[in-house]
Amino acid sequence: MSLAVLYSRALSGMHAPLVTVETHIANGLPSFTIVGLPETEVKESKDRVRAALQTAQFKIPAQRITINLAPADLPKESGRFDLPIALGILAASGQIPADKLDQYEWAGELALTGELRPIHGALAMTYRAAQSGRSFVLPQHNAAEAALVKQAHVYAAQSLLQICAHLTGHEALPLYNSLPDTRNKIPVYPDMAEVKGQAKVKRALEIAAAGNHSALMIGPPGTGKSMLAARFPGILPPMTEEEALESAALQSLSQGGFDIANWKRRPYRSPHHTASGVALVGGGSHPRPGEISLAMHGVLFLDELAEFDRKVLEVLREPLESGKITISRAARQAEFPARFQLIAAMNPCPCGYLGHHSGKCHCTPDQVARYRGKISGPLLDRIDIQIEVPALPQDELMRQQTTGENSSTIRQRVERSYRRQLKRQSKTNSLLNVEEVDRYCALDTASKTLLKQAISRLNLSARAYHRILKLARTIADLAGVETISSQHVAEAIQYRRMDKH
Repeated sequence: MSLAVLYSRALSGMHAPLVTVETHIANGLPSFTIVGLPETEVKESKDRVRAALQTAQFKIPAQRITINLAPADLPKESGRFDLPIALGILAASGQIPADKLDQYEWAGELALTGELRPIHGALAMTYRAAQSGRSFVLPQHNAAEAALVKQAHVYAAQSLLQICAHLTGHEALPLYNSLPDTRNKIPVYPDMAEVKGQAKVKRALEIAAAGNHSALMIGPPGTGKSMLAARFPGILPPMTEEEALESAALQSLSQGGFDIANWKRRPYRSPHHTASGVALVGGGSHPRPGEISLAMHGVLFLDELAEFDRKVLEVLREPLESGKITISRAARQAEFPARFQLIAAMNPCPCGYLGHHSGKCHCTPDQVARYRGKISGPLLDRIDIQIEVPALPQDELMRQQTTGENSSTIRQRVERSYRRQLKRQSKTNSLLNVEEVDRYCALDTASKTLLKQAISRLNLSARAYHRILKLARTIADLAGVETISSQHVAEAIQYRRMDKH
């Protein structure tokens, strides 16, 4: 047989479109050509495949070899096509049987020794392969990650020879179906009880966790803002199977890949304030997810918020509202989900000590205004909770034993509120649209009067008004009541601290 057809997958954002690998061997001067819009990594596969076949003692036909990667208008990148190209040459030249090739999809980078090296995006590709009804063969290193897709039939191989033995019937590859031990383990996070004092801030973060609200902590250096943020994932509800799979799929697309030990562990991303807009939203000639997508169903912590470039911060506005980010390039477009929870921290002034009991601050009102002006009004509007983190009194700081609640206790209340929301509206309060806000966040006369006064005094926008209602709804859910009272509204209003300036 001089023609062989195999199937593999490309990557386009979160999608993994099917790629048909066609191999044709014809008479003529010996040559090796790859067509179908291959990038440099794919063009270089000729040398890797040639060396791997020679090392494995296979014959390379001294004829004209043509590899077509269809569809032709879809860019092909990375070394994952090495394996299907090598198998296509062997099948087209009659060295292995070709009757079972269409039952599988193949991906793997070949070493010169014929060993298989790990690839990126295995989770997204396996998910699509399972939907097509075909089994997926990939490197051993990626098998545990791919097995997270329950409906998939995954075969893990260590070398090209092992796969050839499977196809010839000499030694079948076992179906990889071992689930990671981490499925039955509760992820361990730093404990909220380790943070001394700051009861009001912990209360605000509990509300943020219960309703999936964003939060901004404002306070002098050393008051525990970073500590509180690092412990925030520990009070969030456990990840569902669907959330964990989506988060893992995004991380598998990144340069670092997905670590199976982090299964069902909420991601916590904390980029430095010198990070660029591309680092946050993602990009590149072959778009990859940025920090906001890698924080999917987890926490994005931006420390020193006012030190970020203003243009960088503005890229957060769209994903905070829509839960997705679209990266456009001249030749292609990629969309990544970005349903993250923003927790940010900043100093109250350039020196950081405005209002501190030490009296260190000598910033002028104009300097303070310019510093806070680095964060635009539209972005602040999208941050539900803005809370002050004061310096701890000396007695509280020097107390050896903490008296605050641990993360487990707080998380139990958060879970009860979370379940209440899902039962009532099938989503968290932060995701309610305008119509749903009117339906589920109805106020009595006293609450309406209070909120009307707040709107007039603080000059609140329509977005801020709706976010106060959502916050009040979450506060009522934490209290276990269905009716929003003026007490809940009052607490929600006090979390709009930056609106007062």
